[in-house]
Amino acid sequence: MEEENSVPAIAVTAAVGAIVLLIMLFFTMGRKSQTEEKEESEDETKTSKKEKQQPTTKKTKSVARTKGKDRVVFSHEWLAGSLKGHSSRILDMDFSPNGKYVITVAEDRSVMLWSTKEFEQKEHKFIRGNVDLDHATRVKFSPDSKAFIVSLGNANTIRVFRIGKKDDGSPGNIAGALDFPQKHKAEIINIGIASSGRFIMSISSDTAMIVWSIKGDVLSEINTNHMNNYYGAVSPCGRFVASSGFTPDVKVWEVCFTKTGDFQEVRRAFELKGHSAGIHSFSFNSDSTRMASASKDGTWKYWDTNIRYDMNQDPYLLFTGKLQWPGLCIISLSPDGRTLAMAQNSGLHICNSSGQDEEIIENVHSEISSQIGFDNSGKYVLSAGDKHVYVLHNITGYKATIEELVSLETKANGQAMKERIRSQITDAQVALKRIQGEGTTNGHAGGK
Repeated sequence: MEEENSVPAIAVTAAVGAIVLLIMLFFTMGRKSQTEEKEESEDETKTSKKEKQQPTTKKTKSVARTKGKDRVVFSHEWLAGSLKGHSSRILDMDFSPNGKYVITVAEDRSVMLWSTKEFEQKEHKFIRGNVDLDHATRVKFSPDSKAFIVSLGNANTIRVFRIGKKDDGSPGNIAGALDFPQKHKAEIINIGIASSGRFIMSISSDTAMIVWSIKGDVLSEINTNHMNNYYGAVSPCGRFVASSGFTPDVKVWEVCFTKTGDFQEVRRAFELKGHSAGIHSFSFNSDSTRMASASKDGTWKYWDTNIRYDMNQDPYLLFTGKLQWPGLCIISLSPDGRTLAMAQNSGLHICNSSGQDEEIIENVHSEISSQIGFDNSGKYVLSAGDKHVYVLHNITGYKATIEELVSLETKANGQAMKERIRSQITDAQVALKRIQGEGTTNGHAGGK
């Protein structure tokens, strides 16, 4: 009996021992697993810290390069500087008659006055004014450079602003002074002031052009008969107003006053004829003896307008060139008539008065160019678009000046005259060499 009872006892003891061993094994494995998980967690944490401390991984470089591509900065060997300050698209600009300032207007309701002396500096200060309850679409300086006018985008009329002075004589605050009555039924597309100060011009997108007194009285209303107006301007000499539009011509009128300064009439002077389609824009040189026009037919033309229009003499066509790109073209003629600049889309095309291409620059702006123009000295050409105005050296003008002086030297009578011309040639050559030596390569736009 004792031997039979001992067998189950041994079995029970063995079973209990096995269970205890299994439990110990499970505990051991669990601890090992926790230890391994802890070690893996610590390794991952260390790895994560190392990755944070090393920002030069391939992934980070790729992101940085992408951001860099998004922030492409315009550069060109002719670039002298850029005017930055507006927070939205610039719509227009104009140069003061005294040559000291350029003014810009934008969709952000601001007007900004910049000094031309700072064109080549890295930093550009400006005086800011605001267009209350509206925004300016076009801007033009008064002849004395103490005021300017704008066309209002919402009110669709003209507002006069005055520029205050500080104690040192520099420009101060900018404040609105007068609003003209609303007369245009369609959108105003441009404005102008005669250099004589006798009248102001506004033109709208229908067929209306209005000649105003400087106090806002209507002197004359003109039907341009273009079907639709595309552009209008006052000549720099202050004698003419001109318009272009759907019809293939530029119409020029003389605004006549009596000897005592009283308004007399607006009479037809001459026309530019020769394009086969509507004319986007046109431009005068400083004394109105030359004009340039750009058309939907894909051509631009250069004209001699030093004519006896009172004797029915027509302008002479000097050259016809092809536009570089399709679409709307803004054309500008330098004050001396030696350089032409054309803005199309976001690009800029510059050539001389003989039609030779000097520079073709694509993607000057990130948006369609809004305005181009030469400063009064003719040393710079400015291109406005998006939120920037880029100031470029007028290299074409320098070259043309040197060529003309060389020609004058061969014709000069007297040693003193020749030496004076040689001195001017040397000065122009030194200035051109300085500009081209300081310029940088075109890393943005593929200029010639």
